[in-house]
Amino acid sequence: MGDMRNLLKMSMVAVFVGWMFIWVMISTNLFKNKWTPKMTKHKSSASYRSHDVYCGSELSLFAYPKETHPNSKQIEDKRENGEGDDGYEPIGDSDSNRVYFFSIAKFRAFGLRIGYVGHYCWAFLFFPVTRASTILPLVGLTSESSIKYHIWLGHISNFLFLAHTVIFLIYWAMTNQLMETFAWNPTYVPNLAGTIAMVIGIVMWVTSFPYYRRKKFEIFFYTHHLYGLYIIFYMIHVGDSWFCMILPNMFLFFIDRYLRFLQSTKRSRLVSARILPSDNLELTFSKTPGLQYTPTSILFLHVPSISKLQWHPFTITSNSNLEKDKLSVVIRRQGTWTQKLYTHLSSSIDSLEVSTEGPYGPNSLDLRHDSLILVSGGSGVTPFISVIRELIFQAQNQSTKIPDVLLVCAFKYYHDLAFLDLIFPPDISVSDISRLNLRIEAYITQENKKPEAADDTRLLQTKWFKPQPLDSPISPVLGPNNILWLGVVILSSFVMFLLLIAIVTRYYIYPVDRNTGKIYNFSYRVLWDMFLGCVCIFISSSAVFLWRKKVNKEGDKESKKQVQSVDFQTPTSSPGSWFCSHERELESVPYQSIVQATSVHFGSKPNLKKILFEAEGSEDVGVMVCGPRKMRHEVARICSSGLAKNLHFEAISFNW
Repeated sequence: MGDMRNLLKMSMVAVFVGWMFIWVMISTNLFKNKWTPKMTKHKSSASYRSHDVYCGSELSLFAYPKETHPNSKQIEDKRENGEGDDGYEPIGDSDSNRVYFFSIAKFRAFGLRIGYVGHYCWAFLFFPVTRASTILPLVGLTSESSIKYHIWLGHISNFLFLAHTVIFLIYWAMTNQLMETFAWNPTYVPNLAGTIAMVIGIVMWVTSFPYYRRKKFEIFFYTHHLYGLYIIFYMIHVGDSWFCMILPNMFLFFIDRYLRFLQSTKRSRLVSARILPSDNLELTFSKTPGLQYTPTSILFLHVPSISKLQWHPFTITSNSNLEKDKLSVVIRRQGTWTQKLYTHLSSSIDSLEVSTEGPYGPNSLDLRHDSLILVSGGSGVTPFISVIRELIFQAQNQSTKIPDVLLVCAFKYYHDLAFLDLIFPPDISVSDISRLNLRIEAYITQENKKPEAADDTRLLQTKWFKPQPLDSPISPVLGPNNILWLGVVILSSFVMFLLLIAIVTRYYIYPVDRNTGKIYNFSYRVLWDMFLGCVCIFISSSAVFLWRKKVNKEGDKESKKQVQSVDFQTPTSSPGSWFCSHERELESVPYQSIVQATSVHFGSKPNLKKILFEAEGSEDVGVMVCGPRKMRHEVARICSSGLAKNLHFEAISFNW
């Protein structure tokens, strides 16, 4: 399996390098003056004119940036000289006029190249937001950890497109052709489509800045769903040749998006909800035993009674090996959506309709160290709960070496210690944790002393939900061997797309050009490409999904039967209260071990430098951090300083 994975990785790297090589060569004279004429000649020999060659041949080269026009060479030369379809011609033969004309031509060419660079960004824009990506795991990334690249590429491309738009507005103003902004040329670039795309892009861009993402999430969320219109008008503006150049990342994104839609149509069985004394929530769902995920994974939730459109990601705290038929997520009450969810769960309801997407997470997580230092801030402790549970599972194999674990967690308030409730699964036994050497250093930063015991008598509440006929356990969207069947969907849909676009071009578009002597509409070409791409994705994904659903139907029936009897016992109080009342009789020995392993520090922040350097005695120390940006950067700076060479750093970030 490892050799196959390495072979696949090498193949993907080779394809990627070749693709990048084409992108680099596009801007060179060698590509324009030598390679393009040779390709055109080769295509012409196959009884196709240069502008009639279907998109499939361009895709086989990953790129062919040649405008689809019968007189493309002449038009291109005119545009380079500032002429082109906008009708601008130099006035007079004086040297001053020629210099002025040459300057305007260069200014226009500069605007074109700014747009090209922005288009290069689009070639990678959708890879990071393809949640079930087959590419990101090959380079050790997940959609969550690489979302920052999507943000960066989005900012860069929108800035470049805005500059491209402004330059052309200035150019048209200088040549008295401002109405070109609203022109829709049937045989060349429709400027109006670009104008519409830019307006939509500006709205999406402005509302994607951190202020809106974090303070006014609903505005960001709903405006970002304009991306469908943005893509349509953008593609109409750039044409089918440029569409083919960025097709790989968009094709994978829309396959992923449609499969996520299919998964989200099922209602997930919500078994119970635990309301912690800190007013945070833990939701427990039923899952199929075959659903596997790695620690630090996330699950997207949708509650129609709260919002018909919104999906929110939450950290999974359960372990798929330790808890084979349950999946749990932790939700911190902050923001409008989570506040409404808390209100729902605190009421007298006995069922709640919930849909899920995922889980999504890293392909693997290396915990093979002599010791582990887990640094967290606030709710950043939740991904480490799944890490500790994974170590508990590994400890069941007596031959496996288990690292010593130091959990450093910083909370604002004392009642947030209730998060420690969740470290062990509810049904854990003493023997399961006997080999785990866990030490917890908890820091309460906003309180200087322990609160009065009377203020901390709130009990942990558990609410059970009745199963509904339409509920089903969470399962992989394509069943067991999800990655294998995802590969089948990608390959079959792409091959189908190439065949259909070839047939449409050869037997519909080409005869129109040949028999009428007219040029087939520039916009219709790319609309055909987008339509056929969506049709192929729909057919292939639906066929595989329905086939796998039929195959797994019997297993789903068994899982639904098991769902009815899912049950576990939970303590009725929180470890947070135990720290204040040492004389309280602890009803659970595993939870008592948490109290004994925990040291609470009031009114201070952790001295991360001291803590990390004190681990110098171990040969191999894994350092993981999840929390505020400042905390992550501080830990990264310490680990990369070179003062302690045994520290191996990894950051976990869910900040969008």
